[in-house]
Amino acid sequence: MHEKLDKLLRRHEELAAQMSGQDFGDTQAFVRASKEYADLTPVVEAIQALRAAEREAEGLRELLDDEDGDAEMRALAQEELPEVQEAVARHEHRLKVLLLPKDAADEKNAILEIRAGTGGDEAALFAADLFRMYQRYSEVHGWRLALMQATETGIGGFKEAIAEISGTGVFARLKFESGVHRVQRVPETESSGRIHTSAATVAVLPEAEEVDVTIDERDLRIDVFRASGPGGQSVNTTDSAVRITHIPTGIVVSQQDEKSQHKNRAKAMKVLRARLYQAERAARDAERAADRRSQVGSGDRSERIRTYNFPQGRVTDHRINLTLHKLDRILAGEGLDEVIDALTTHDQAERLAELS
Repeated sequence: MHEKLDKLLRRHEELAAQMSGQDFGDTQAFVRASKEYADLTPVVEAIQALRAAEREAEGLRELLDDEDGDAEMRALAQEELPEVQEAVARHEHRLKVLLLPKDAADEKNAILEIRAGTGGDEAALFAADLFRMYQRYSEVHGWRLALMQATETGIGGFKEAIAEISGTGVFARLKFESGVHRVQRVPETESSGRIHTSAATVAVLPEAEEVDVTIDERDLRIDVFRASGPGGQSVNTTDSAVRITHIPTGIVVSQQDEKSQHKNRAKAMKVLRARLYQAERAARDAERAADRRSQVGSGDRSERIRTYNFPQGRVTDHRINLTLHKLDRILAGEGLDEVIDALTTHDQAERLAELS
């Protein structure tokens, strides 16, 4: 382990020397070096903090072992050693987390897909509530959320909503949101005050670049048709809506929000690329851990991951048995970080346990 840490320190120094003293003719090489240096910096800081704490602990132990030494200094060392040992443990844990294999998609933007599940109009209203939650959460983090497609119910609900979220570390924060979200509340139309249970599915897909996924045009069937609004009313007099079918996988993507067929096709391809990329990631994950199904971040959309209970004002994430009585703040986007932080910490703990 010490040899590996020394190698990382040397690499960090090499990159610093390269960037300060070398005239990079290749801009891409400079960008890669800068990124590697930035990625290594927190690791180097953690190594330095750990080694400083280890040296301090060793010095205190030497004082304690010196039976001829000053009694007052030995007493002080006895008092300080547990605290320094705790610091060593904290730095070790932080370093292990930083050295965990990185998810290549963490820094990518995301495609958010929300669909109403069981529960009729109430499920569609809940889907709209979830969409607004992620919209506000994006605002809190300074991200940009752009609605790509929405199928409304006419009473403020969404049968389906697809959006692109762009910003720093979007997928890393939202990847644990995929799954079935359940709501328990009294619908406004319920006169008897009976609590109903309905659900909506959420899928968060890393946005894929063309270099991430190769799509053969021969594998695509592209249909164009006239866009229509609620009730089938025509909202376009040209064949601008686009439906793309990826024949090998059977994945179908439709887009009709833009008046331009070209723009609808570009949006549909972006969603298709994201779905294919996620399918490839899921297949790789299954191959790497065929005997283990991760409790967090599996992306299994049939899995009930969270319940929003309005009468009790609570939100429960079933994967980690976390219950927070902060429903209003979570739906407002402000309190969602507390849930996501807990899921991230749990995921890190499980991956650390696998390495030990």
